[in-house]
Order: sequence, then C-alpha cells, then structure tokens
Amino acid sequence: MDLEINGQSIETDDQGYLVNLSDWSKDLAAELAKRDDLELSDSHWEVINLIRKFYEDNGTAPAMRALTKLAKTELGKDKGDSKYLYTLFPYGPGKQAARYAGLPKPTGCV
Repeated sequence: MDLEINGQSIETDDQGYLVNLSDWSKDLAAELAKRDDLELSDSHWEVINLIRKFYEDNGTAPAMRALTKLAKTELGKDKGDSKYLYTLFPYGPGKQAARYAGLPKPTGCV
C-alpha cells in the first residue's frame, strides 16, 4: 500500500508499517493517526518519541510489556500504565504507536 504525504509516495506493508524506515516523518505519523480517526496530542508524541529512542538504542520496537515498563521509567507511574496507553492508542499501544513512529511491528505482537 502506498501513501501520499507532501507529494511523496510512501510504501507500507499490508498492515501499514513502513517498508523503508527512513521515509518516516511527523506528517506521516499524523496522516496514519488521521486514518485511525485520531489526532496526535503531546501525550501521543511523548510515547512516539520514547519508542523511537528505544528503537534507536535497541534495534527493536518495544512490545506492550516492555513499552509499559519503559513508559513507567521514563514518563512516570501514571503514564506507565497499560490503561493510560490504551486511551492514547486504542488499537494496541505497542503496534499502533510503532506504526505511527515508523518502526517495524514489535516482536511478540499479533
């Protein structure tokens, strides 16, 4: 599937994950969220930036359990709660946030 973002064609796989990670942009993230009927808030961006940094450091996107632990450590107890993360990313915080962040689907996510 291809997306048109700012006049550029961006290739994604059948689940909406980027084929070329270097194609990621904030505009792409916003468009993907829009297609899910979401508008990205500062809270969304906190998580997106957090997992992009995690990927940069570890070479993999965090699955749900790792994401919850990471958010708790980096963003605080209230934001490191799966209920909170599901309010931001209702289709599955690990998968949905990784897709918006331009990362591969986390291992262990169905």
